Amino acid sequence: MAVKLLPGSDESRAVPVKVRPLYVDGRMKEFTIGEAHDVTDRQFVVQRIFRMNDSLPGDDPPVPRWRWQRGGWLLVDRTSGRVSPLRLPDFDAVYSEAAWYRDYAAYCGIPENADKLYAVVAQLGSRKPVLHSPLQSIGGAGPEAACGRPVWQRAPARVTFELPDSRKSTFEIHGHAADLAPPEEDEN
Repeated sequence: MAVKLLPGSDESRAVPVKVRPLYVDGRMKEFTIGEAHDVTDRQFVVQRIFRMNDSLPGDDPPVPRWRWQRGGWLLVDRTSGRVSPLRLPDFDAVYSEAAWYRDYAAYCGIPENADKLYAVVAQLGSRKPVLHSPLQSIGGAGPEAACGRPVWQRAPARVTFELPDSRKSTFEIHGHAADLAPPEEDEN
């Protein structure tokens, strides 16, 4: 179904998005947004979206005012039907856009104090991120200054983060570790 999403702190701009229900054993468990990513033939991940009551205590009449809000990511096991939330370090459901490759999620992380923007690569089943590198100081710009969706490459596995000022940072992923990739040379 099509709904209106109010992204970030700017509540004057509504963005139309498509919301899908997630059914397990014929029962609706969650609402989801965006495309699902198959991790294995048995498991997939998908981002959750939910309705939040946005009414104030003094509103007259006291009727719930529902507002759609993006949530975290869910891991779904097709064989058991288990739906479990994923804990992605410094993932902000409003400002972070995750790009999945295999069992890795790459995104721009924003810590609770929102002072810096981090390049984060998290691997399913691992407590610590594979990559957690500062990209830039946010300062007074706020989390709206976050970068866009990272871009993955394979052979070797690399992820590129592009900042709003067009700077790029590329990292090579080696199992449970990451290195800053050497800059690519121009053909000229």
